[in-house]
Amino acid sequence: MESSPSQVLGVIPARWGSTRFPGKPLHPIAGKPLVQHVWDRCLECQNLSHLTVATDDSRIAEAVEAFGGHVTLTRPDHPSGTDRAAEVAEKFPEMSHIINIQGDEPLIDTGLIDRLASDLIAQPGLPMITAANPLEPSDQVLEDPNVVKVTIDTNGNALYFSRSLIPHPRNAPPNLRYFRHKGIYGFRRDFLFDFVGWEPSLLELTEGLEQLRALENGGRIRVVLTDDDSPGVDTPEQAAILHQQLSQ
Repeated sequence: MESSPSQVLGVIPARWGSTRFPGKPLHPIAGKPLVQHVWDRCLECQNLSHLTVATDDSRIAEAVEAFGGHVTLTRPDHPSGTDRAAEVAEKFPEMSHIINIQGDEPLIDTGLIDRLASDLIAQPGLPMITAANPLEPSDQVLEDPNVVKVTIDTNGNALYFSRSLIPHPRNAPPNLRYFRHKGIYGFRRDFLFDFVGWEPSLLELTEGLEQLRALENGGRIRVVLTDDDSPGVDTPEQAAILHQQLSQ
């Protein structure tokens, strides 16, 4: 029997109840709601078989449908975007891989999304993939706990993620590199369902980073390096800055 061809589902989680920025997906930026900027960028991708916005809020659903986007309604009790993506994946049984795309990165590199999708398809044994961009040793964000860092082995797989500076530069050689983790994830379908079925792990709870659950359960996470350092929108102040940039 021939196996079904690989298909990649792009999921953009969008929720209303952000502590720092309620209603963020619908915040207007340069004449469009934030989530539409993300949607329009993702439409440029070549390797996504289908794209949907995952939300539990009728206001977001109506706005997405109004600009011609596709919506998948989900339960309101998901603890993370990954859990929301897994519920969406259940509704698309033909999709072999899922890319969970941050709903607050309106300038996300579409080439990066396509790279994650193509690498997943090309390597059937690869369960999970993400991305990171290099940081300079002098970069002030290295000490910022809101900026997640990742260490990578010689095969390009994640060793650890942390809000702390890793590795600690006790005897740092001149060629030591630091990497900022970008919050985009790709999953092989079966691994996504395994992931959300596991209990939150010790290191995950300690750092507040759900990807550590995969590592603690023996999962392998490939890290694609990228020069894309496009900013996310976490606060109204950041939205105002982006509005100015896109309105010029």
